[in-house]
Amino acid sequence: MKLYLRILRYAKPYLPRIIISILCMMIVSACTAGSMYLMKPLFDEGFAASNPNAFKSVKTIAALLLGIYLVKGLAFYIQDYLMNNAGQKMVMDIKNGLYAHVQKLSLGFFSRNKTGQILSRLTSDVTNMQSAVNASTSILSNSLTFLGLLAVVIRMNWFLTVVSLAISSVIVFPLYKFGKRLRNVSSLAQNKIGEITSVAHEGIANVRIVKAFGMEEYEQRKYEQANRGYFDTFMKGIRTTAMSTPIVDYIGITAICAIIIISGHQVSQKLLTIGEFMAFTGALFLLFNPIKNLNGVNMVLQQAFSSAERVFELLDTPVDVKDREGALELKEFENSLEFKGVSFSYNPGAEVLKNINLSIKKGQVVAIVGPSGSGKSTLVDLIPRFYDVAGGSLEIDGKDIRGITLKSLRAQIGIVTQETILFNDSVRNNIAYGLSGAAQEKVEEAAKAANAHAFILKTQQGYDTFIGERGVKLSGGERQRLSIARAVMKNPPILILDEATSALDSESERLVQDALNNLMKNRTTIVIAHRMSTIINADKIVVLKNGLISAEGKHEELLKTSETYKRLYEMQFADGRENK
Repeated sequence: MKLYLRILRYAKPYLPRIIISILCMMIVSACTAGSMYLMKPLFDEGFAASNPNAFKSVKTIAALLLGIYLVKGLAFYIQDYLMNNAGQKMVMDIKNGLYAHVQKLSLGFFSRNKTGQILSRLTSDVTNMQSAVNASTSILSNSLTFLGLLAVVIRMNWFLTVVSLAISSVIVFPLYKFGKRLRNVSSLAQNKIGEITSVAHEGIANVRIVKAFGMEEYEQRKYEQANRGYFDTFMKGIRTTAMSTPIVDYIGITAICAIIIISGHQVSQKLLTIGEFMAFTGALFLLFNPIKNLNGVNMVLQQAFSSAERVFELLDTPVDVKDREGALELKEFENSLEFKGVSFSYNPGAEVLKNINLSIKKGQVVAIVGPSGSGKSTLVDLIPRFYDVAGGSLEIDGKDIRGITLKSLRAQIGIVTQETILFNDSVRNNIAYGLSGAAQEKVEEAAKAANAHAFILKTQQGYDTFIGERGVKLSGGERQRLSIARAVMKNPPILILDEATSALDSESERLVQDALNNLMKNRTTIVIAHRMSTIINADKIVVLKNGLISAEGKHEELLKTSETYKRLYEMQFADGRENK
C-alpha cells in the first residue's frame, strides 16, 4: 500500500482532471446499474400479455436505454481521456525525476552498479509502473460499477445478494496468494531484464574487441543464457496469472449457479417475478465482471509494484556529492589548489590515497606520475568533486571545495582524458557542449587551436556532420582533438590532462600534443604522464606510490632522489619517444 500511495503522490498536480474523471466514472456506473434496473419493468410490464400498455412500456424503456447509453458513452470518453492524460503525465514526471536524480549521483554509484541494470530501471521498470497508473483507472471504474450494481441487486433481493457475496468471498484468498507470488516472480524478472541489458550493452559497446578476438559465439551464448533466464522466470509469472483466471471464473460461476437454483425455486413458489429474476440475474452477471476484472488488475499491480520497488530504490539512493547548504559560488581561480592530509577509499578499509599534501599554484604545470594503480586518476578526480575526500580537505583559494557550489567549481575546470567521450551529435554541438548559442566563429577558433579545423572541413557536412555514437565515425586522433577543442571552448583556468595521448599513433600524437600545448598556455595544468617532454618541463612532478606521495620535485632532481621515478623513466620514457 505504501508503494501505491507513493506512486499516487505524483497525481497531485493533476487532481482537477482526475476529479472530473472520477465524476464521469460515477455517471458511467450509475448508467450501467440503471440499465439493469430497467430489466424488471421490461419483462414484468413490457412483455406481459395481460398489460394493455405493454408496447408503450417497451418504447419508453427503449428510449430510456438509448438516453442512458448516450450519456454513458459521453461520460466514458471524458473519463478515459482525462484519466489517461493524467496517468501519462504522472509517468512522464516519474521518468524525468528518475533521470534527473541519476544525473546527480556521483561516479561512485556508477562504478558500483552495472549500466544495464540502471538502464533497465529507467526503461522497462518505469514502463511497468505505468501499468499501476492505468490500473488506478480500472480499480476506480470497476469499484464504482460494482457498488452501483450491488445497490441494484440489494434493492431487488437482499437475501440472494447476501448468498452470492458469501460464496464469492472465497475469491479473496486465491487473489492474495496469486498476487504475492506474482510480485516475487516479477521482481526476479526485472532483474533478469537488467542482466540481458547489461550483456547486450557490453557486447555492443565492446564490439571491436569481440570481433578482434573472435568471441561472437561466446557473446551470443552469454546473451542466450541471460535471455533464457528471463524466459523461464517470465513463464512462472504466466503460469500464475493463467491459473488465477479460471479459478476466479469457477468460483464466480458457482455463485451464479447457486443463485439461479435458489431464485428459480422462488419463482416457482411465486416469491419472485420473472422480471425480478431476469433483472437480478443480469445484474449479478455484470456484478461479477468487476470482480473478475479486479483480479486481472491485481495481477498487473503486483508486477507494477515489483518495478516500483526498483525504481524507488534508485530514487532513494542518496546523492553523496552535492552542494552543501549555503555553498558559495567560485567566481574565479586566483591563487592555489591545495590537498591537505587528503585520504580516499572506494571501499571501507581499503585506502587508495593516504595523507596527500600537495600545493598547486596558479599557472603551474604539475605532472602526476606513478605505477599503475598508485591513485593518479583518483587524485585528479577529487578536484572537480567526482568523489568527495574521505579525510582531510581539498581547498581552492583557501576554501574547502565542499563548501563551493558544484556548478561554479566545475566551471573552472577542463578535462581531457585518454577515453574520449563524445556524443552522437554534430561536430559543432560536441565542441560547444554546455555552451548553448555559441557563435560559429568561436567554435571554429577552438577547433583551430585544437588542430581540428582542417579535418572537420573535409567531412561531408563540415561542422554540421554527425559523428556517430561516441564519435565512432572519427579516428582516435580526430576524436581527441575534438575533445581538446571542447576544452578550449570552455576556456577553463584549471586543466586536467589524464593520459590524453597514450592511445594514439605517432602522427596523431604530434597533432594532439601541439593542440594540448596551445590549450595549456596561461592555465594551471595537472598532467597525468602522457609525454615525457611535458613532464620534463613541468614546474613540479609528483610521484605517487601505493596511494602516497613518495617524491616531489623537478625532473633532474627526481632522477637522483627517487628510485620510483627513475625506474618509471627508464621503463616508459627512455626509448627516445620524447624526441619524436
